[in-house]
Amino acid sequence: MELRGKSALITGGSRGLGAALGDVLAKRGARVVLVARDRGPLERVVAKIRAEGGEAHALAFDVGDRESAHRIAGGASALVGDVDVLVQNASTLGPLPMPFLLDTACEDFSATLETNVTGPLRIDKIVGGSMALRKRGVIVHVSSDAAVSGYPRWGSYGVSKAALDQLARVLGAELTDHGVRVFSVDPGEMDTQMHADAMPEADRATLARPERVAEKIVAMIERADSIAPGARLVAPEWTPS
Repeated sequence: MELRGKSALITGGSRGLGAALGDVLAKRGARVVLVARDRGPLERVVAKIRAEGGEAHALAFDVGDRESAHRIAGGASALVGDVDVLVQNASTLGPLPMPFLLDTACEDFSATLETNVTGPLRIDKIVGGSMALRKRGVIVHVSSDAAVSGYPRWGSYGVSKAALDQLARVLGAELTDHGVRVFSVDPGEMDTQMHADAMPEADRATLARPERVAEKIVAMIERADSIAPGARLVAPEWTPS
């Protein structure tokens, strides 16, 4: 996909990988809409992108709020037109410090799924439906190695990311004949606030910079036609074909 002139909607865009994706996509010439709950940090990311000559807009909404999906999709369309690229990056770890799964309140488990799976599905349905009608578009789900490995205390988050992967597989199979590519990406361990919240003892020097990971994910988007529908990609292992 040629990104210049295209529109991109990124959830979880106020920091870390989401902010880096917004920056890289804008530098490729895309018109970017970033979504996050907290307007202050979000506006700072947008201001930085604009100062560097890119087009970016902020929408302050909570992806886990069932009333937000239509507002996010409608707001993005009003700002940049029909969405060509959707990156579902927003997620939550759940309660901190992360409890064992058997100690996790079911209400907290449900809240994690609401933000990490159900919220993205609501947006996928709206934006993906529009893409299917136009016979073009790319949807990316940001996953985690916790989706495929059983780590103690990562239960709610890991289950939600496994479900998000499967959501990408099913949507990929259903939408490929309509010109829409859907895949998920495990970005690997990155030097982000979320990683610090989950593992405060980690050596930051060993972690990937979000900017480098964002470059890889944007390269995947540019080559989406060569990626199998519903594929699960691992960013540190991926090289362009």
